[in-house]
Amino acid sequence: MISILLLVGLATAGFVGFNIGGSSTGVAWGPSVGANVVSKTGAAALMTGFVFLGGWTVGRNVIDTLGGQIVPKAAFSIEASIVVLTFIGLGMLVANIYGVPVSTSMTAVGAIAGLGLATQSLEWAVLGEIAVWWLISPVVGFWLGSIVGRYVYPYLDRYFALTQSEGSLVTVERSGGVPTPRLGPGTTTREFVSTVVVFLIACYMSFSAGASNVANAVAPLVGGGLLEPDMAVILGTATIGIGSFTIARRTMESVGNGITDLPLLAAMVVMVIGATITTIASAMGIPISLALSTVMTIVGLGWGRATRPATATELARGEIDADVSVDAIATETDDEVPAIGEESGEDLQGAGDLFDPSVVVRFVAFWIIGPTVATALSYATFVLLPIAGTV
Repeated sequence: MISILLLVGLATAGFVGFNIGGSSTGVAWGPSVGANVVSKTGAAALMTGFVFLGGWTVGRNVIDTLGGQIVPKAAFSIEASIVVLTFIGLGMLVANIYGVPVSTSMTAVGAIAGLGLATQSLEWAVLGEIAVWWLISPVVGFWLGSIVGRYVYPYLDRYFALTQSEGSLVTVERSGGVPTPRLGPGTTTREFVSTVVVFLIACYMSFSAGASNVANAVAPLVGGGLLEPDMAVILGTATIGIGSFTIARRTMESVGNGITDLPLLAAMVVMVIGATITTIASAMGIPISLALSTVMTIVGLGWGRATRPATATELARGEIDADVSVDAIATETDDEVPAIGEESGEDLQGAGDLFDPSVVVRFVAFWIIGPTVATALSYATFVLLPIAGTV
């Protein structure tokens, strides 16, 4: 017979997965939905499929880390697992209320670390390795973004920027014996290729989300021996999928309509870099923040694009004031791309800031506060309530 506590544990894990689906689907598929590349229902279905693929393959490494390497598996009693999952869910709730993309992975690590501190079983070496990656990933994101923005983005904008024509992207000609797909009326080869690239990147982002986030919903249950890894991945995927088909519809609308603040091409660049950093870290078993990497990639992309009017020597001497703006990212390159140092600074500067420094400070503050509070509350709970397993 299934115990009441196990049902509560499964429900708590489902709640976490449901919220992950609501937030991650909007990030991964919002730009594609906004560009009419895919419907919301289609995006939810694809999100669910690729989340399962990411969780079933790379995500198992993160489940192992969260479910038995930060603290021993023996610490995860069913009661302790419920408490840890509750703190992860509350962390997501607070982040959603304040509109800050707090990392679920960082909150999960904080809650588990609190359990380890309370039971004096915390593996400091594992936690230190994770913390180092938390420091490295935003730096890597910034510099990759800046390199792309400074040296590559104008060429991407010239050849791959998404332009949409009226009517269907592809039509099917049925006059012959075999239906033949054709480009739709007004559809150019560039539009078709760009649209396919946008679609593939969203699938890649979904895979990355599964690789990193499925573990956040189910790792404590796996660590405590309450679920086998296979069933845990299925549970995590199913609840994330429910979130994708329900509450994510609103987040996809929000992200899709807000794409004017970050052009679609720039969003795709950011998604590729952020997803790649997350996938590599997940393959190594490191629970990492996709939000942290992507925000710093945006900052780097804007900075790199805005510094094109200066040569490397001028930048080293501090002879240019590179204002990062939306217009710097959005500028379309219709003619030959000017060489670095020859581009007009006036063409890249505008009134709208790509990032508000106060917002970035708020994000960084929450990235520090989130896991810290989760650790403190988890520690206090497990000290006051001796519900952890025997270590």
